Amino acid sequence: MLELLRTVTPVLVSFIITVISMPFVIQYFSKKQLGQVTREEGPTWHESKSGTPTMGGVSFIFAVTITVLILSYFLDVFTTGILLLTFILILYGLIGFLDDYIKVIMKRNLGLTSLQKLIGQIIGGVVFYIGLNLLNYPTVLDIPILGSIDLGWGYGLFLLFWLVGFSNATNLTDGIDGLMASTGMIAYLAYGVIAGIQDQWDIMVFSLSVFGGLLGFFIFNKKPAKVFMGDVGSLALGAGLAGISILLNQEWTLILIGIIFVCETASVMLQVSSFKLRGKRIFKMSPIHHHYEMVGWSEWKIVGIFSLIGFLMALVVLFILV
Repeated sequence: MLELLRTVTPVLVSFIITVISMPFVIQYFSKKQLGQVTREEGPTWHESKSGTPTMGGVSFIFAVTITVLILSYFLDVFTTGILLLTFILILYGLIGFLDDYIKVIMKRNLGLTSLQKLIGQIIGGVVFYIGLNLLNYPTVLDIPILGSIDLGWGYGLFLLFWLVGFSNATNLTDGIDGLMASTGMIAYLAYGVIAGIQDQWDIMVFSLSVFGGLLGFFIFNKKPAKVFMGDVGSLALGAGLAGISILLNQEWTLILIGIIFVCETASVMLQVSSFKLRGKRIFKMSPIHHHYEMVGWSEWKIVGIFSLIGFLMALVVLFILV
């Protein structure tokens, strides 16, 4: 019975809080004219989305935080690990919120500078690493085939790379209606299952709380989106996934479970490198979801296929672990 409560309750509570709060968030942001600003270099057909309320990520971050902190106590899974995950979710969300605030309120299209974001992300990573040290967390990477590799002090550098890298990867993925919400749901659900297999109930409660929040958010974010999550949501989601993979000591799984985020980032890196070195572009536009838009795929098709790929890769990971 307790295991059932730990599985179902986080999803339902987070989902309900998000669904109830989201209309008020949309109404408030619409009234204050806190809408999306379309970049000039983006697809021209996205101009119709200008003015759509953004920063909707505050709703599911609020829902997840309330759900995790309250339920983890009553379900007897209140641990340092769950505090670290909640901290990193809120901090990276705050970085994204400041970025969105500058874009929307101060009308500066680029928001925070890359350096300002990086400094905030590194500070969050350092605090996360200190928390792991307090837990006497191992500095070992378990990699299939290669086995266990003890990085020693180098694990701290890896941790920073992992958090910063995946928070930026999910930020790049959040480019069309429902894409980050759908792929994020699959990734967090997969980690909820993995945490359950490992009897790490605290991580499972956190993962499933985020899944429930994203499920509720998707109702309002699917095409045609009534609200966007903004950087406040996308940066937080990537950092949360990286943190979960670290606490489960299954870091390698994020490369497969988060394959879409990896491909989105890789497409940007390849595009920039190719243009600088050869003066030619590989894709019609990057990140890669825009490339498929340019070749005629609908947003629904992109979201559906990308989500299917993420789902299949999650099944591969679960098959390997089980």
